[in-house]
Amino acid sequence: MKVLVIGSGAREHAITWKFANSNCISALYIAPGNAGTAELGKNLPEIDPMDIEGIVKICREKEIDMVFVGPEGPLAAGLVDRLSAEKIRAIGPKMATAQLESSKAFSKDFMVRNGIPTAFSETFEDYQIFERYLKKKKGSLVLKKNGLAAGKGVYESEDTKNLLAFGKKVLPGDSILVEEFLTGWEISVFALTDGNTYLLLPPCADYKKAEEGDKGLNTGGMGAVCPVPQVTSALWKTIEETIINPTFTGLAKEGLSFSGVLFFGLMITEEGPKLLEYNVRFGDPEAQVLLPLLECDFGNLAEALYKGSLKDFYFEISNDSVLGVVVAAEGYPESCKKGIPVTSLPKQQGNDLMVFHASTGFKEDGTIVTGGGRCFSVVGKGRNILEARTRAYEGAQEVSFRGAWFRKDIGNKFYIVDTAE
Repeated sequence: MKVLVIGSGAREHAITWKFANSNCISALYIAPGNAGTAELGKNLPEIDPMDIEGIVKICREKEIDMVFVGPEGPLAAGLVDRLSAEKIRAIGPKMATAQLESSKAFSKDFMVRNGIPTAFSETFEDYQIFERYLKKKKGSLVLKKNGLAAGKGVYESEDTKNLLAFGKKVLPGDSILVEEFLTGWEISVFALTDGNTYLLLPPCADYKKAEEGDKGLNTGGMGAVCPVPQVTSALWKTIEETIINPTFTGLAKEGLSFSGVLFFGLMITEEGPKLLEYNVRFGDPEAQVLLPLLECDFGNLAEALYKGSLKDFYFEISNDSVLGVVVAAEGYPESCKKGIPVTSLPKQQGNDLMVFHASTGFKEDGTIVTGGGRCFSVVGKGRNILEARTRAYEGAQEVSFRGAWFRKDIGNKFYIVDTAE
């Protein structure tokens, strides 16, 4: 099977890594790919993930059997619709279902229609109406940009002035959701679906804030752990009964079922789990800690997703724990320089220590250079989160380029519970 992976981030490097270990892959392409994926398959740097016609053309030229779409942008733009029209197999939703991620308003309406616990919200398109509404409110609120925002479209504050400033950046070019502020702790849940049934993967927790102690600006994610020790079997059952099952029932009822990955961003409150958002693909950095736990042939899994045979697919999850640390460029999540030479990476990489590149590239002399804000995900695997954390941070300290930095507290709030068990 010839496979094309769409994207250039650490998520796509992790997906490519899983495909590269498959026994049913005869050729592996990545568009555009990065310096890490170049070691596993053939990068197609000339292909932009948003160039739908370019992707269709390269699929014909390379006789691609299956396309696995990593990022949200091409899904929202209808890449899978176009590939399906050309009878090219693709893992990911069509544009109608991708609205669960690309439109916060569509997503919220879907939750309400299908009785899924979520935060109360109001949607605004007019700034003056939004301003009047906000000035009547007291306490913390959550603002969400309706459209895609690469993980940076959410703002939480109790300061009306700051909330209005965020709204002014969004309106009138988009609409904005004002949600009640939920308190609790967050987890990420991913389900694989073939359009008929689904399979839940172990719960993850990612770290969205730039600074230790979950402070500072929102980022695309500074690290993640999997599984989450605090998720008991009773809580897991409640999540599946109140959120997962009603979601897939709603998708089937509304003709939105698909083959791919569905993400549930959950807040565990005193009243029980509530759904914050959907994504229609693997998360980043969650994919980097999830995929090392999947003990199956990823090529065969992709086939099962597409053919609707997930129910009969033999699937195992490792009992180990995985922790990932994102090494970022100076200035991230605000403006940062690109093209910085990488002077060192961990030498002893293997099943217990992995380094996934994000938008890295090469200079003419072969030197690896950075290509964005989040540059690497260093992933450790161990018998528990403490062991995984130790390996990940040892690896992160070996990553060297000018201005490199990472959070020092990934996993701290979980590993004490894990080792106590």
